[in-house]
Amino acid sequence: MKPLHALCYGLVAALGATVPLAAQPQAYPSKPIRVIVPAVAGSAPDVRMRQVAPRMAEALAQPMVVENRPGANGAIGAREAARGAPDGYTLLHANISNALNDIFSIEKGARLTEEFAAIGDIEAGPMIMVVHPSVPAKTLKEFIELARAKPHTLTYASGGPGGLIQLLGERVKLAAGGIEVTEVPYKSPGADLPDLLAGHVMVGYGVWPTLGAHIRSGRLRALAVASAARRPMAPEIPTMAEAGLPGLETTAWNGLFALAGTPQAVIQTLHQALLRALASPEVREQFATTGSMSGGKTPEQFTEFVRAEKARWAQVVKEAGIKLQ
Repeated sequence: MKPLHALCYGLVAALGATVPLAAQPQAYPSKPIRVIVPAVAGSAPDVRMRQVAPRMAEALAQPMVVENRPGANGAIGAREAARGAPDGYTLLHANISNALNDIFSIEKGARLTEEFAAIGDIEAGPMIMVVHPSVPAKTLKEFIELARAKPHTLTYASGGPGGLIQLLGERVKLAAGGIEVTEVPYKSPGADLPDLLAGHVMVGYGVWPTLGAHIRSGRLRALAVASAARRPMAPEIPTMAEAGLPGLETTAWNGLFALAGTPQAVIQTLHQALLRALASPEVREQFATTGSMSGGKTPEQFTEFVRAEKARWAQVVKEAGIKLQ
């Protein structure tokens, strides 16, 4: 007769053999990863994610499928991503507009520091103010004078209510003494570009990766950059402060987020893949060409950065008395 412990071992082994493979834990990732971009195709955030995704996919040995879900200042994309499971297979490529949504409480179920968990930042860049060449203003000072002389005749494109472009556009109006420039909202940053290039809207705000080629070609005229110092890729563009409006520094940023509750091991795996992508020669060259500042923050650092941005812009909204219409 076999000893009892031998019988028990045999029983456990037999039961273990009957457990289906699907019930066994699998290493992450074991299937394609979906990335929601809450901006239109061809916009600066979308272009950057599509450059980074293939390098991350190589590191993870799984495809990364990028999907565009623009609208409502990024809230539509965030809401779509929030429907996923906290398993690392649905990610949100969020940007500062998503953080601003938290301030205005547009989407309670898709807050960056509540329903999502930071993986890491990807890039950042200062906003640039441009006008269509048909606007008879070569400098920001001349633009302000023109707006004062012809109130309500100039228009500026925004990415929608509560977005970074709207906040900067309204801050410029206030800082210039309350000039009247009419806002024309679009469903996403970058969606205004065709109309801006055609002259259907006169003023725009965006980052160098989106506007740089059109500034270089003369299809748009840059008036000022909203940074503390001039940018190396366009040293001829004065800062807002140099142009007469100090204190308007504004940076657009974006990064990757998973659903809150995603295991930390998965977050770290994604973070390491992101770092490898950002360090790849192809991506580094793309950043250098467009003058963007590359990311590299840890998940913890990026979380604190987002919280600080929300606090800073909440104060701006309060001081400027900006309200959603």
